[in-house]
Amino acid sequence: MLAALLLLTAACGSRLPESEFEDRPPREDRTTSPGPADGAPIKVGIITSATSPVGAATFTGPRDGAQAYFADLNRQGGINGRPVEVVTCDDGGSGVGNNECVHRLIDEDKVFALVATTALDYAGAPRVSKAGVPDIGGQPIGPAYDTYPHLYGIYGSQAPRDGREPGWDGKLYGGTEVYRYFKREHGARTAAVVSYNQASSAAYADLVTRGLQAEGYEVVTEQVDFVLPNFQAVAADLRSRGADLVFDAMDTHGNSRLCEAMDAVGAEVTAKVTNVQNWSQAVSDDYKNAPGCRNALWATGSSRNYDDTGHPAVRAFRSGMEGHPGGETLSQWQLEGWAAAMWFTDAARSCGDRLTRSCVERFLMRDKPYTARGLLLPVTFQPSEEPPKTRRSCLSVARWSDDAGSGDGGWVTQGGDMTQNCFTVPQLPYSP
Repeated sequence: MLAALLLLTAACGSRLPESEFEDRPPREDRTTSPGPADGAPIKVGIITSATSPVGAATFTGPRDGAQAYFADLNRQGGINGRPVEVVTCDDGGSGVGNNECVHRLIDEDKVFALVATTALDYAGAPRVSKAGVPDIGGQPIGPAYDTYPHLYGIYGSQAPRDGREPGWDGKLYGGTEVYRYFKREHGARTAAVVSYNQASSAAYADLVTRGLQAEGYEVVTEQVDFVLPNFQAVAADLRSRGADLVFDAMDTHGNSRLCEAMDAVGAEVTAKVTNVQNWSQAVSDDYKNAPGCRNALWATGSSRNYDDTGHPAVRAFRSGMEGHPGGETLSQWQLEGWAAAMWFTDAARSCGDRLTRSCVERFLMRDKPYTARGLLLPVTFQPSEEPPKTRRSCLSVARWSDDAGSGDGGWVTQGGDMTQNCFTVPQLPYSP
């Protein structure tokens, strides 16, 4: 069940201004340096909860995107003449399995770095940090990326990351930019929040509710039984309340059943808002029995819409995924995994023929934000002693349309370019 995952990714988003950011070409891209003469491979590890209690395909997107990037990179000569050797490990979605993966990759396989980590329980994070192994572009499913040094989540962090407590004294902070967007762009004033009667689901629903209330929404809360959910009753109440928006703290299965119930009772909303985990081509199958609700699905995140084929970096990603495992069902997490691999590559190239972990981390910790050629909203790691009260946050927004794409439907970018879709919003504390 994904509610706990949702709670810990709720605050993800660019926390930087909307100014134009362009990644400076890595140093070795501007020289004729041939790189090391021996051409020894650079070992990179990818830890994924490929098999887990929440479903076999839930966490594999970042891994598939990263592997596709490295395969394409190796066809072009690798990093300064050195190929990248990818070593993967499936931790099974458990803390024990995660520790085993960390041990095998670091102590036995001797990987230089980790890339695109996507673990349901990142129990091995302290060991990665203690070993000084850079973990680049991981998905912040838990609080590890806001806790430990040497870990660099895909969305950045301003937390002290001293290895003791997550964030600031055990508190993380999330912005209200998603709610501000729908209020500003669509005049939304009433929102429903649907959750299970389960602790992590209820906790995420509470965070969403507080964010909506901070933006002046009238909030309708709905809770269903996790074992025997009555979605028909919830859908009927949503229709009678006239909610403009629907947010949820449920898994994909629960969402699809809610959508089916909403279609059945004629509950129409401005937007059924989901997140980056569900931003994929699988929507056409997951919501096949709810066409009305399906075409009201909106997704928000911190990376450029993978269906935005007008952007050259998106076209490169899609080309690289062709014929690669997972390429038949594209997703936003695949794009973020591709961006994570690019991030590592640019950092390694900046070191020339003196590739060291400290050199790679200097690139990651630099003042200049990173955007992966425009695939990511500006990412930086500049620790702040005090938690932010407000922050200028930018947002990538897309809406599903059955009429988009080549007949199978697709995600249509909304609100203009993500680097201009920005708001100064309050930051609300929550416990991970």
